[in-house]
Amino acid sequence: MRRRDLLTATGAGMAAAGIAAPAIAQSQPTVQWRLASSFPKSTDILFGTSELIAKRVAETTDGKFQIRPSAAGEIVPPLQVLDAVQNGTVQCGHTCGYYYVGKDPTFAFDTAIPFGPNARQQNSWFLYGGGREVMRDFFEKFNIIQFPAGNTGVQMGGWFRKEIKSLDDLRGLKMRIAGITGQIMARMGVTPSQIAGGDVYPALERGTIDATEFVGPYDDERLGFVQVAKYYYAPGWWEGGPQVSLYVNLEEWEKLPKPYRSALESACAEGNAAMLARYDAENPKALKRLVGKGAQLRTFPREMMDAAHKITFELYDEIAAGNEAFRTVYDSWRAYLEDSQLWFRFAETPYDNFIQSVGSRRRT
Repeated sequence: MRRRDLLTATGAGMAAAGIAAPAIAQSQPTVQWRLASSFPKSTDILFGTSELIAKRVAETTDGKFQIRPSAAGEIVPPLQVLDAVQNGTVQCGHTCGYYYVGKDPTFAFDTAIPFGPNARQQNSWFLYGGGREVMRDFFEKFNIIQFPAGNTGVQMGGWFRKEIKSLDDLRGLKMRIAGITGQIMARMGVTPSQIAGGDVYPALERGTIDATEFVGPYDDERLGFVQVAKYYYAPGWWEGGPQVSLYVNLEEWEKLPKPYRSALESACAEGNAAMLARYDAENPKALKRLVGKGAQLRTFPREMMDAAHKITFELYDEIAAGNEAFRTVYDSWRAYLEDSQLWFRFAETPYDNFIQSVGSRRRT
């Protein structure tokens, strides 16, 4: 072929490629989904993560795949998000598995169970320790596939109207705390109740409850709990590294083109990291402000922690004995956590303890 003919052919090929590229993009369908969140807009990190996911999906797909997040109560009540995703009322939902332990206690592993892993360990178990496989087998029974889409880091132990100095102080206490932790607290004399986030403040103000746990300083400050309960306890031993998940209707997931699936998975991964980073940035500042507003910081008595730990693992054994799904996930979870704790005990924890003991020293 002569040089002139070659250039002509090459130019024609490039022109064809230039036409083909946008044609391929245009061939992808327009998809519009609704997302139901369990979180009110006032919790701007929790709800804001679903907005981040939706934004990133739209950007990645050139606006072809749109997800519209709706805050708690706008489509369904906050504790009915799983049902809405399962039955196809919405295509996806941003929520926590432990809200649904009334259906099956196995759901709790998707978020956190008492005396469980921290955020890093939870993420590691799910992605590389077998957690994804056992949890997705479980969720498939509910017509759902789930993705890690946030983590708050260890949470606070909550707000109390009176000081907790011993186990006796728990007896008769009415506390907003649900799920497996509620069962443990009940065995310690507490009367547990499950109340949606937006209803907690008035219940505490009226004395319907004596204490509540929620998330941590940043969200707790915005909800104003310090105005009606002064004692602020740590640690939240029932939520060492609670994961927030995106639940997707399995049939709708299978309809998605592969590029859209990749976009959604990537957006969830970003949301997973971003939520933890934001809480780590905002909680220290909020804690200082809360102390300035009158919060009195306390840690739970060791007597209480020891009793709770003993009751917790007795309860797990009881549940596992009668629930095959729980036992399958629990075996995976516990084996991985024991191995992980070896490393943390040897290297991570001594480092953290030293750094926290000496603080940061400025050079003059």
